[in-house]
Amino acid sequence: MAENGKRPIRLGMVGGGTGAFIGYVHRVAARIDGDFQLVAGALSSRPEVARESGKNLGLADDRIYTDYEEMARAEAAREDGIEAVSIVTPNHMHFGPAKAFLEAGIHVICDKPLTSTIEDAYALQKVQPKNGAKFLLTHNYTGYPLIRQARELVASGVLGKIRVVQAEYPQDWLTEPTDDDNKQASWRTDPARSGAGGCIGDIGTHAYNLARYVTGLKTEAVSADLTAFVPGRKLDDNVHIMLRFEGGAKGMLWASQVAVGCENGLQLRVYGDKAGIEWRQDNPNYMWFTEFGKPKQLLTRGGAIDGNAANAMGVRIPAGHPEGYLEAFATLYSQFAAIVRGEGADYEGLLPTLDDGVEGMEFIMASVKSSQNDSKWTRFGE
Repeated sequence: MAENGKRPIRLGMVGGGTGAFIGYVHRVAARIDGDFQLVAGALSSRPEVARESGKNLGLADDRIYTDYEEMARAEAAREDGIEAVSIVTPNHMHFGPAKAFLEAGIHVICDKPLTSTIEDAYALQKVQPKNGAKFLLTHNYTGYPLIRQARELVASGVLGKIRVVQAEYPQDWLTEPTDDDNKQASWRTDPARSGAGGCIGDIGTHAYNLARYVTGLKTEAVSADLTAFVPGRKLDDNVHIMLRFEGGAKGMLWASQVAVGCENGLQLRVYGDKAGIEWRQDNPNYMWFTEFGKPKQLLTRGGAIDGNAANAMGVRIPAGHPEGYLEAFATLYSQFAAIVRGEGADYEGLLPTLDDGVEGMEFIMASVKSSQNDSKWTRFGE
């Protein structure tokens, strides 16, 4: 049973076989609150890896698939078939499984970005899910409690009119050329599998989504400079983008996978005409809040929050005990489970949706186009 006493939702997985980082993360996130039980999977496009991975995870032989379309058909026909599926493949393999499972009436949990092409994103947006199947896009950083609190602070007006938004996500793991044996790097630097964006699609979309999620500002246009610093690399590994938001706010976004000394340095700063907030993902249980002309205040995760708000924010344990990356991921899973069960009214609007995924793809494509045109200001869809 789940921690809340509910029956676990039967879960399948596409991708995420042996050696896949993000598949492991999704499985841990699904287990933390006990809301899901993995019972089926098409864990690799290579049949032998799919079978071995399924056995390692304890899946029944007849529920280890080598083809996602077969899995969608077979599971939809079973009385004990999966109710939801996690798609944790490289970007170019998001569209097909998402479409197949939505049309089979199976809820979809999909890693970001939504697809590898804008055409596929728009096509997926038009799919009519059978039996009202739901969709979750795992921009996992939206599950951090203090990001939820930052969103509330902006919405309450305590920051005043938002003027400046700065988001960044630097890493250094692609500083040098990589070979095909590095599975995590090889597909992320391959346009056929990653899409038109490299660094911007992999982590730039996280920074962009976080800025939009917290501020609620709608993007008007972007001016982007995308660079591949490593010789021979086909996709960008460093991104500088300026953003114009409706209402006059300005934004700056930096994402890099060649910033030596940086690990996963996601951070967000938002400044209004009354106050500002600053948050870093590597110290996620603390956020600085400063009203103009007053001393800085350090807000803590779980501190001075009433029970209902703490629940919506995903706070699990008392203040002072750190919650981090996996728990934030798990918050998305557990709150999506509540929505699937028809009990998630408190979480509607908090979780990233298919429409957010489409906007993420529009952000990527507008930025790529802008960069190709000497950083010309570019609107989404142009």
